[in-house]
Amino acid sequence: MSSIIEIKMPDIGDFDDVDVIEVLVAPGDTIGVEDSLISVESDKATMEIPSPKGGVVKEVRVKVGDQVVEGTPILMLEVVAGAEAVVGEKAAEPDPAESVETPVAAPAATGYSGDVDLHAEVVVLGSGPGGYTAAFRAADLGKQVVLIERYESIGGVCLNVGCIPSKALLHTAQVINEAAEFGDIGVTFGRPEIDLDKLRAHKDAVVGKLTGGLKGLAKQRKVQIVHGYGKFTSANTLEVESSDGNKTVVGFNSAIIAAGSRVTKLPFIPWDDPRVMDSTDALELAEVPKRLLVVGGGIIGLEMATVYDALGSKVSVVELSPDLIPGVDRDVVRPLERRIKKRYENIWLNTKVTAIEPTKTGLKCSFEGKNAPNSDTFDRVLVAIGRSPNGQLIDADKAGVAVDERGFIAVDKQQRTNVDHIFAIGDVVGQPMLAHKATHEGKVAAEVIAGRKSWFDARTIPSVAYTDPEVAWMGKTEGECKAEGIEYIKGVFPWAASGRSLSIGRDEGMTKVLFDTDHRIIGAAITGPNAGELIAEAVLALEMGADMEDIALTIHPHPTLSETFNFAAEVAEGTCTDIYAPKKK
Repeated sequence: MSSIIEIKMPDIGDFDDVDVIEVLVAPGDTIGVEDSLISVESDKATMEIPSPKGGVVKEVRVKVGDQVVEGTPILMLEVVAGAEAVVGEKAAEPDPAESVETPVAAPAATGYSGDVDLHAEVVVLGSGPGGYTAAFRAADLGKQVVLIERYESIGGVCLNVGCIPSKALLHTAQVINEAAEFGDIGVTFGRPEIDLDKLRAHKDAVVGKLTGGLKGLAKQRKVQIVHGYGKFTSANTLEVESSDGNKTVVGFNSAIIAAGSRVTKLPFIPWDDPRVMDSTDALELAEVPKRLLVVGGGIIGLEMATVYDALGSKVSVVELSPDLIPGVDRDVVRPLERRIKKRYENIWLNTKVTAIEPTKTGLKCSFEGKNAPNSDTFDRVLVAIGRSPNGQLIDADKAGVAVDERGFIAVDKQQRTNVDHIFAIGDVVGQPMLAHKATHEGKVAAEVIAGRKSWFDARTIPSVAYTDPEVAWMGKTEGECKAEGIEYIKGVFPWAASGRSLSIGRDEGMTKVLFDTDHRIIGAAITGPNAGELIAEAVLALEMGADMEDIALTIHPHPTLSETFNFAAEVAEGTCTDIYAPKKK
């Protein structure tokens, strides 16, 4: 049995009225308790109004621009008796038989009877952050190590064509944007002149310094680097083929697979057209297109959109999911979405690209989506829909290592595969595909090989989108808590009430912290400048088992962005004096 109830504006403190700046739900939406309904703004702060009930939205009674006060009707909600979506209501326990994945059958290892050109106690296949960390740690523990890298420079995707070069360009984008925005406070700079050759050289110099440093560290540790494409030929040998066709057989006692991942490529896209780019191509900065389409509204796509927007491109983003950066709570991504909606030409959600046709005037892209056009033409298209693990590209089956159909390799807490002396780390062992996860896994694998008692037991792995503003999160999200039936207490502090945020002209951010019913921190998210730096404190708090009182009583320097973490904890415990939070009924 269901009933229709009216949701009204709660008491938000000493305000005669506030302006509605965003309506966050629509008729037909299913919402839970504490889901945000509208955003309102006063002369002091911006805040989101949560729902006191869960149900289905039948009618929305406010619109953007309306002024509301306590008691103003917001919407009509259909609530089903006995089935109300309550925060923390325990979900039914899953059937263990249904939650266990079918294990991949282990292949029979191939025998090898030929000569071995080089022998290693430990061989590491791949020199990305996980690979070189594993190699260096094993060497530090007294092992004789061979590191195999396909390309001339070590460092893998992250250092050469990923994390590092993209951050060099994102810093440039930040400076350009900040210079332009200073005009709003009376400091005007001239229009920037972009020298792509110099900018590209700067990016390459940063990469070269880091990769050169790694080469020196390998030499100091007596880690031998073998360049070429490595593939297993048995459970104790690898064959490495160099770019000139020479082959080297490497024998080993133990191996660590750190083969990484590659860009996922859709088959219908004309990759032979140079105007179609993947993330590696985009970092080359061949030109600044007048109109750029970014296919994929995840971290990689939005980071590159940030760069090209700052350099002068008119950017459009198309995302198959209903939200940007899928998997993150909607309220966390919303400040980013608000900002880029004003800057970008288009953002099409719930939309897919069905075809890309090269023409003389550009790339004609066809779309399927409610708000997208049937087609539009762009000067360049960046496809950033994710990455695929390289587990199936190294002949792991010849070593007896089980690889699933997607290319992932299953490992235990010590990074050991189904073959006792072969380990795997990084992107090939599963999500999240992040360099900082791989480095910790690499240390574990090296230490276990060296006979130490070591396990990968991280309680959380932080994620960061280096967009403008940055979006960072760790631990549980609200969405995960609701799906898993985890009871939680939430504290949200809007950066519109932060003196430091206001002083730098960026008030759109927010800090959110989640606690369990024992007040232990279980999750956090931060949106705003330097969120990627700020999230580290939340990660440490979770790893150390901190509770909301620990965080609230920790004196943070003022005025800083870091104190918003402290304030969010105070909001959760009801002691925050820097904002007036809506009363929970």
